[in-house]
Amino acid sequence: MFEKLKKKWKVSNLDLILILCVFAVTGTSTAVISKYITGWLGLTPESPLWQRAALRGGMLIFGYQIIILIVSVPFGQFKFFWNYEKKILRRLGLLKKSEDS
Repeated sequence: MFEKLKKKWKVSNLDLILILCVFAVTGTSTAVISKYITGWLGLTPESPLWQRAALRGGMLIFGYQIIILIVSVPFGQFKFFWNYEKKILRRLGLLKKSEDS
């Protein structure tokens, strides 16, 4: 499995480890931050599910994209993740091929 990822992403063993660490730290950070924000806004388990789901969903979708770029910097993987983000933005139709330089 790791060999397939290395080949697909064209990265070294060390880069693969660092990339996986960025994904792990970002996922955990996003979950913790979204939990903190829902608490700060006064949303509790008794709050309507749609309110909690909307906030956490937005945080997980949009906040994750920002957090992953921030977390990638200390791991030295910003270039990889910036290209990853541009690919996502193109798929969503928010970035044209010529705008991604």
